[in-house]
Amino acid sequence: MLKDIEELINEAKKTKPLRLAVVAAADEVVVDSIKKATKEGIVEPILIGDQVKIEEIVANKGLTDDVIVMGTESKKESAHKAMEFIQKGEADYPMKGHISTSIVLKALLDKKYGLRADNILSLVTLIYLEKEERFVILTDGGMNISPSLEDKVDLINNASHMAKAIGIEKPKAAVLAAVEAVNPSMGATLDAAALSKMSDRGQISAEVDGPLAFDNAISKKAAEHKGIDSKVAGDADILLVPDIEAGNLLYKSLVFYGDQPSASVVLGAKVPLVITSRADSSSTKFNSIALGKIMTEDKNII
Repeated sequence: MLKDIEELINEAKKTKPLRLAVVAAADEVVVDSIKKATKEGIVEPILIGDQVKIEEIVANKGLTDDVIVMGTESKKESAHKAMEFIQKGEADYPMKGHISTSIVLKALLDKKYGLRADNILSLVTLIYLEKEERFVILTDGGMNISPSLEDKVDLINNASHMAKAIGIEKPKAAVLAAVEAVNPSMGATLDAAALSKMSDRGQISAEVDGPLAFDNAISKKAAEHKGIDSKVAGDADILLVPDIEAGNLLYKSLVFYGDQPSASVVLGAKVPLVITSRADSSSTKFNSIALGKIMTEDKNII
């Protein structure tokens, strides 16, 4: 199992560079992350978008000889060109640059590229909890607004693929809620109970328990203090949030305010999509490129 962000980066550096198709790449912070990933031998970038702006940025960064620039007339064309490259085997995985997420996702899901899979798409974020000295995987803080019970099965399965790719053979998933007891008036707790039973019956690719609150999902001390007897409580690898609001708040609390290292990709298609917030730092984007490479090379991604 990978222990920290440094090990994540080193793992991504072990194999030959993959070809990264960057959609709407005319962005200083995005190019900063690509420069580092290129110098570390993680990727060989194909920068797609406004050719004049991209060439100006890469020239200023000293990257002209290290990248391929592909000019397009619009951001929509950039997204489709990236997926076309992947379909033809001319690129390995895509990255979202300065473009609306919806435009990239529509291109990714366009049937003509054959990149759809059976699961729904979900944003899966790897976060290093410095206090706990370990990784945790958060899903879904950026795509699925109010996932159904069926959707939540896919969310856990997508997150389990990431867990296994970083060396967690038997991932443990905590279904988060405000309380630890099933309450008929709180839908999140009912879903948690159903998901736990589905896990017992082998219907989910992770050991699931819930409802659990955030503290007793990640802290053994908190779980013991509340008298929770569970293999998942206090040692969860995956945190499934009830909806996008909870996920977004938890992500930003940990990453922006708590300054915890992170990396994010969209899973559920035949290739991962590297995707970060426009407010994310170049280091977070760099981490996400490395994670995207690891997920691309993982044979269990779908």
